[in-house]
Amino acid sequence: MKELPVRQERLEFNKLQKRLRRLVGTAIVDYNMIEEGDKVMVCLSGGKDSYTMLDILLSLQKTAPIDFEIVAVNMDQKQPGFPEHVLPAYLTSLGVPFHIIEKDTYSIVKEIIPEGKTTCGLCSRLRRGTLYDFAAEIGATKVALGHHRDDIIETLFLNMFYGGKLKAMPPKLLADDKRNVLIRPLAYCSEADIIEFAVLKGFPIIPCNLCGSQENLQRQVIKDMLNTWEKQYPGRTETLFSAIKNVSPSQLADTTLFNFTDLHAEKNAAPQTETDTCASVETFIPNPGVVQFLDASDIL
Repeated sequence: MKELPVRQERLEFNKLQKRLRRLVGTAIVDYNMIEEGDKVMVCLSGGKDSYTMLDILLSLQKTAPIDFEIVAVNMDQKQPGFPEHVLPAYLTSLGVPFHIIEKDTYSIVKEIIPEGKTTCGLCSRLRRGTLYDFAAEIGATKVALGHHRDDIIETLFLNMFYGGKLKAMPPKLLADDKRNVLIRPLAYCSEADIIEFAVLKGFPIIPCNLCGSQENLQRQVIKDMLNTWEKQYPGRTETLFSAIKNVSPSQLADTTLFNFTDLHAEKNAAPQTETDTCASVETFIPNPGVVQFLDASDIL
């Protein structure tokens, strides 16, 4: 009888792992994230998201019908107390090729940003620039970042509330330097699933001592708002993400996306019938290309 809980936990873990594999595989196919011969630089921070991304990509690499290379890269920003041995030991145990970039951006951030102010913006810019340069140096064709579905939605609201822009994080992006293509394989995955997966896998999580302890960050305010909505209206987060994928420029107000100036009524247009005004219902058919990155068992 004592084996029953263990067996049940293993079953739940397998279901969770298959769900994450399926969602990552779907995102890869939907956005053509990884192609034959790609060298994917997986940016590993030591947090739950990047650990999960690396784990799932490694598992998909074994069954994918195309050949692609994975190299893990971590940037040691010289934060006080940073456990330098953790990631090298973990990656060595996996047998994954990796690089550790050492650059003291911590001192730069602390020198420029006044005490008590948010350091995340400058920290990310410095880290991003260094990683982009290194990707070009090692010949990486794709740079994989660990942002998940909740990050993307939070960014949407951050840009709306604080930046006045209808803008989020795309699953695939050509970087500003035009040299790097960024991919977010976890774009369809929920943070809740990633947290559970990280706990069950026992990843050696490294906390961020530079900005992780800062309170009242704008992103945390948005996260709390979305969590409250999700508790009150389960499924709202998924609906919000669907909205990001279903944009109607003619129903917004950006004159660069839709030609409102030349919009005129059609004199000979036929009146709509009752049938025309009814919303059509389409049956969802999974993208057959997803099978390229999944085992048959992952689709169940």
